[in-house]
Amino acid sequence: MHLPKLLSDLFDDLREPGILWQAGAIVLSVAIGWWLARFIRDRYLQRAEGAGAVRRIGVESFARVLGPLLILGLLALSRHVLGLYQHVNLLKVALPLFSSFALIRVAFYLLRRVFARHGQLGAAFQTFEKIFALLVWAAVALYITGLWPDIYRYLDNNQLPIGRHKVSLIDILQACASVVVLLMLALWAGAALEERLMGVQGIHSSLRVVMARLSRAVLIVVAVLVSLSMVGIDLTVLSVFGGALGVGLGLGLQKIASNYVSGFVILLERSLSIGDMITVDKYSGKVSHINTRYTVLQGLDGVDTVLPNEMLISSVVQNQSLSSHSVRVATTLTVAYGSDLDVVIPLLESLPAGVARVLDIPKPGVSLNKFGADGFELELGFWITDPESGRGGVLSDVNKKIYALVQAGDIKLALPGADPRIFDAQMALAREKISQTLTN
Repeated sequence: MHLPKLLSDLFDDLREPGILWQAGAIVLSVAIGWWLARFIRDRYLQRAEGAGAVRRIGVESFARVLGPLLILGLLALSRHVLGLYQHVNLLKVALPLFSSFALIRVAFYLLRRVFARHGQLGAAFQTFEKIFALLVWAAVALYITGLWPDIYRYLDNNQLPIGRHKVSLIDILQACASVVVLLMLALWAGAALEERLMGVQGIHSSLRVVMARLSRAVLIVVAVLVSLSMVGIDLTVLSVFGGALGVGLGLGLQKIASNYVSGFVILLERSLSIGDMITVDKYSGKVSHINTRYTVLQGLDGVDTVLPNEMLISSVVQNQSLSSHSVRVATTLTVAYGSDLDVVIPLLESLPAGVARVLDIPKPGVSLNKFGADGFELELGFWITDPESGRGGVLSDVNKKIYALVQAGDIKLALPGADPRIFDAQMALAREKISQTLTN
C-alpha cells in the first residue's frame, strides 16, 4: 500500500456511487459492534452480580475489548462481501485503523489484568501504555503510507554478530515480540485461572493458592519454551543455564530458594490459611496473603508486615485459628482483703454477659490466682470467636463494667500499701462529688 496510489484510488472511488456502500458499511459495523458489546456486557454483568466483585470487574474490562474486536470482524466481513462487486479502497484504509485500535485495547486489557493491583495503575505503567499506543499508531501510519516494506527490508538486510552466527534485526524484533506476547498470554491465563480457583468454595484456601501458583509457573515455563522454539533457539542450551542456576542457588540464592520451598510447604500442609490470626516473634496480625516467597500479616493497627516464609517454618508460630476460632480473653484485678469472694466472684462472672462478641458458651469464669500483698488477685476470663477483630475493644467494654461496680461500691479494689478504710473514704468522697455535679 503506497500513499500516492492510495489517495488516487480513494479519489476515484469518490466519483462512484459505491463509496456510499463503503461508508455505510463502516457506520453500520461501528454501530452494530458497539451495540453487541454493550448487550453482551449487560447480560453477563447481571449474571456476575452474585459471583463477586472480581468476576464483575473482569466482565466490565473485557467488554471494552469486545467492542473493537466485533467492529473489526464486521469490517472484514464487509470488505469481503463488497469486494466481490466493487472497489473497497475506503475499507482498506479503515481496516488497519480499527485493527490498531483493537490491538491497543487487547494489549491494555492483558496488561491491566496482570499488573494492575486493586484497580490502581502506577505512573510508569500509564507512561508505558502511551508509548505502546504511539508505536502501534506509528506502525499503522508506516503501513498506510507504504514505507513499511522499505523499513522491513532494511531491518532484514542488517545483521548483528551473536557468537558464531549473524542474526538480522528483524529476527531479533520478531523473537522479542513472540516472547513478550506469549508471556503476556501466559500471565493473563494464570491470573484468570487464579481468580477462578479462588472463587471455588469447596477447596481449602491453601490448596487453591497452591494450584494457582503452580498453574501460573507451568504456564510461564511453557510460554518461554514455546517462544524459544518459535525463534529457532535450540532448547539444549538451557542445560547450561540450568547448571549455572544450580550453582547460583548453592552459593548465593539459597535463602530465596528456601523461602520459595517454605511457601509451598506452608500451603500444602495447611498450617496457615488466609484469614488466620497468628503471632510470630514480635509480629502479630491476620494473614492477608500467602505468596510463594513471603506472607503478609495485616496488624490490627492497619500496618502490613511482610514475613519471609522461611521464618514461618523455622520459628514458633501461634495460630489462634488453626483448630478453633474461639479465643480466651482475660483481665485481672486485685480486690481488697475483707471482700466476700462468694459475692464478688459471681458478680464478676455475670459482667461479660451482654457485651458484644462475648460467647455465652464457654461461660465466663473467675479464678483466684494468688494472695497478693494488698489483696486477692482475681482473673476474669471469657471467650470470643473473632480474634481477627482484636481483643482491645471487648476487653475495654468488660473493664468499664467492672469500673461501674467499683463506683457503685459493690467491689473494693486494693490499693498498694493502703488501708481499706482509706479506700472506702475515697470512694465515698468521689460518689459525693459526682452526685453534687449531677445536682448542679
